[in-house]
Amino acid sequence: MRATPDQRLTKKALKVWRITASLEMILYLLLAVGYGLASRYFNFSSWVLLPIIIFIITLGYVKIAVIPELQWKRWRYKIYENEVELLYGVFVVRRVIIPMIRVQHVDTKQGPILRRYRLAAVTISTAATVHEIPGLEEKTADELRDYIAGLAREADPDD
Repeated sequence: MRATPDQRLTKKALKVWRITASLEMILYLLLAVGYGLASRYFNFSSWVLLPIIIFIITLGYVKIAVIPELQWKRWRYKIYENEVELLYGVFVVRRVIIPMIRVQHVDTKQGPILRRYRLAAVTISTAATVHEIPGLEEKTADELRDYIAGLAREADPDD
């Protein structure tokens, strides 16, 4: 049996995931407010609003406080000479092994929230899909991108 990958994401990734979940929950609350306003003008049942709000608050707690912590504790990765190994998931744990020979493109990406915390994600593209290592320090992400790209070039049988 293979050992668990030992590289972890930075703790700041937890903040980013919580902020993202908070913004999503604000959107859901705005939809509930919209339903409440519509129920006043279009004769919708207003009793439905309370269970919807309770559900959104409960979901918000789970998505903001519980899930990011579980995600962060589980997320691991390891870069080997011939492959990249990823381990992630909360309820369904995925272990992905990407052979270097299959890597077509490696990139870093940053949205505004990641940029605020000086974080980036490394994306690894193969012919089948794109894999992502989220929540890395900018410097670490840049070094990792260059390192994986170098290993992928060396693994390319066409060179």
